[in-house]
Amino acid sequence: MVALSLLIAMQRGDGMAGAEYTRAWASGSPTPCECVPDGAECCDAASEDRDKLAIERAPSAGIGRFRWRVCAMLLAATTISYIDRQVLGVLAPFLQEKIGWTEVQYSSIVTAFQAAYALGLLCAGAVIDRFGTRIGYALAIGIWSLAAMGHALASGVVSFAAARFALGLGESGNFPAAIKAVAEWFPQRERALAAGIFNSGSNIGAIVAPLMVPVIASRWGWQAAFLFTGVLSATWLTAWLITYRTPDRQPRLSAAERAYIGSETTPATMRISWLTLLRHRQTWAFAAAKFMTDPIWWFFLFWLPKFLHAQYGLSLLELGPPLITIFLMADVGSIAGGWLAGRLIRRGWSVNRARKGAMLACALLILPVMFAARASHLWLAVALVGLATAGHQGWSANVYTLTSDMFPRHAVASVVGMGGFAGAVGGMLISTVIGLLLQATGSYVPVFMMAGGAYLLALLVVQWLAPRLEPVVMDSTDRPEATA
Repeated sequence: MVALSLLIAMQRGDGMAGAEYTRAWASGSPTPCECVPDGAECCDAASEDRDKLAIERAPSAGIGRFRWRVCAMLLAATTISYIDRQVLGVLAPFLQEKIGWTEVQYSSIVTAFQAAYALGLLCAGAVIDRFGTRIGYALAIGIWSLAAMGHALASGVVSFAAARFALGLGESGNFPAAIKAVAEWFPQRERALAAGIFNSGSNIGAIVAPLMVPVIASRWGWQAAFLFTGVLSATWLTAWLITYRTPDRQPRLSAAERAYIGSETTPATMRISWLTLLRHRQTWAFAAAKFMTDPIWWFFLFWLPKFLHAQYGLSLLELGPPLITIFLMADVGSIAGGWLAGRLIRRGWSVNRARKGAMLACALLILPVMFAARASHLWLAVALVGLATAGHQGWSANVYTLTSDMFPRHAVASVVGMGGFAGAVGGMLISTVIGLLLQATGSYVPVFMMAGGAYLLALLVVQWLAPRLEPVVMDSTDRPEATA
């Protein structure tokens, strides 16, 4: 997969990042000699330690790669999550004919997932901030794996909606936990790329699903497709509980890499209340971006197979190549969006300019999807939608990273949860509108028009609310609350 090959390439580039960090550390930090005027012996020891660390961080030695193993775990979890949720989207044309759903009933099933996702995000971030990434993530994937297998017992609209509701509740913990893990394990210069890598799991899952679901459903029935994902989830859960620790508690982490990761320190035992976060424009900027653009991704995920089936007459087995192409393009976009922002920062751009420049490039890439519903040929529509999904995923990688740019590390998961809630509410609204619209007119044209213009409008709102991406400054009225 594209994401995995790029992950390996990033691991090979640790030496350069380590050299940049060494130069910054060696030139700007006060030494123990400066703090203790008469401490000659302390100064000598500190000098030796400093020289030793400088050697360890030299380009030839590198600083270690363990943090990228953590990123690979996040990539795997996100992939499994999107396989789970995409199974229904791939089977939707077949199940709609078999069970007899109307467009409005299908939109209600989709909305049940999004409603639970939104409700879960109200507390998922706070729970993960309080209990930690390891336990919080394990609880989330445990719930969603059971819910995914529960789809095999469904037989009608109500039972499918109940299974989707439980799935949404569990999956609401994925992105808050993953973003918090990135904030724990990566310095700022690498966070956008790390977020882009794990976020590409949404595209890998969307690629794997059309590869395996039609085959499994054709041979063993549609229930087997839902059951299969439970095995994947259980495997990941076991590996996660065995291997994941925070950097300060990970015995396999080298001293050099731990120092590199810890170059940006934020108290991990403090959290900020939601009421405090809502007083800051930065919170609203992130939430607005999610509210306005997440629904477009929900549309691609749950309605694209139905669009291709209705517009071009594709059967269940024929859906595979177009969907795989579209989400492979999205996979590239996810990595490229994070890479672009990081590249611009390394070239001397400010974080504000680099993030928004990358977001603008992604928004412009999405504009042509306005014409997808009028495409005269299947593969022209695939190309337009593929560009849009690539643009969305590049946009998403940078939007998620805004939280770690503007908020202290201990507040990141809560802010991500609040933004995800806004995105899920937006998804609920658009799902209802799409169901009513398709049942009344059968036309996808207005939906693709909205998809094309949503991102430029969202960028304008972000610019208005957070023109400089200034970090949140805590004052006496915004005092964090200690957690036990």
